[in-house]
Amino acid sequence: MNRLIRFATGTLLTISAATSAAASGAPAPPHWVASWQASPQPVWGADFLFPTGIPQVLDNQTFRQTARISLGGPRLRVRLSNAYGTTPLRIRAASVASAGAAPVALSFDGHPGTDIPPGQDRLSDPLALAIAAQQAVQVDVYVAGTTPLQTFHWDGRQTSAIAPGDQTGSVALRDSTPTTARLFLTGIEVEAPAAARAVVVIGDSITDGAAASLDRDQRWTDHLAARLAPQGMAVVNAGISGGRLLRDGMGDSALARFQRDVLGVPGVASVVVLVGINDISWPGTAFARDQPRPSLAELQAGYRQVVERAHAHGVRIIGATLTPFAGALPGTPLDDYYAADKDALRQQLNTWLREEAPFDAVIDLDAALRDPADPARLAPAFDSGDHLHPGDAGNRAMAEAVDLAVFGQ
Repeated sequence: MNRLIRFATGTLLTISAATSAAASGAPAPPHWVASWQASPQPVWGADFLFPTGIPQVLDNQTFRQTARISLGGPRLRVRLSNAYGTTPLRIRAASVASAGAAPVALSFDGHPGTDIPPGQDRLSDPLALAIAAQQAVQVDVYVAGTTPLQTFHWDGRQTSAIAPGDQTGSVALRDSTPTTARLFLTGIEVEAPAAARAVVVIGDSITDGAAASLDRDQRWTDHLAARLAPQGMAVVNAGISGGRLLRDGMGDSALARFQRDVLGVPGVASVVVLVGINDISWPGTAFARDQPRPSLAELQAGYRQVVERAHAHGVRIIGATLTPFAGALPGTPLDDYYAADKDALRQQLNTWLREEAPFDAVIDLDAALRDPADPARLAPAFDSGDHLHPGDAGNRAMAEAVDLAVFGQ
């Protein structure tokens, strides 16, 4: 448990359990730290521009997915969500497995299953399963009866599977159907030393890893997690493809979900904010044909709001400049995503972020990824090919551009 002390000047100081224990001479107890995350989104209708990649319902089926945690620990617990459901989510069994081992059953308040009311989530009981940093775990969830799917994470960049019946205890699934969406699982927490803490990265498809190689953990947050794990810091990904700062997109706006996906994360000490390009570029496209584009002042006000909310909770907040996108999404229904006046707004915003924004630090990802010969474009070596999303090399370059000192080490 952290305590916040406010000095007469208004300065906030976080006093952790570890600090208090050290002052008393007692050994600092371990605590729970978020080690992996997939921010939930509402499932959209069939008329949306992109298909969901999942059926409308599951019926007596098991959903299996893989997640690579950032920090390890001797015990873990998982978080299951019914954030956007309108009926109770009836989980009848769930399990966790590591490194091809046999699955180990999870429990919820001592029971093998749990009912999650609409708009809520549930943590499993702690499971004594030692997991190393950067290790992949497999999570199975079984739902009996007909279960409407109303909450998901659309772009997992990881192959998951749907299989008939309760196969939560099986090493290999039978008769499974693949998908790259995620269901039910929104977080994995580990028991970690008192000094361990989490960095949350909130953003859009660039953070979600839209063009990263499938099943290879090549998002920029994965590379950042590898750099920070030796420092006892977890990195959790709060990216949502199609996410925006001010308005809802393919998920709630960053302002709307900041409490749930950032401030409510166990062990959070820092947050990186990389969001805003969809605010600038969606208006006028098939995504938001009749919406007005936000002004620079409106975007600045949104950033100021998240800074104030982070600081009020004793969380360090780091901004990031928006990356180049000239020529974005050619040959798609969104080939009007880029325009010169949109890029002018991006560059104005980046100048403000570098020179005047109230963040504790700023990571200049624009400078890290732009083409020196044409700064409005991604450098060819970092471009996934769609001129908006970095490829694997670009994601690595983003992580390497981060001075780890921004996290207050």
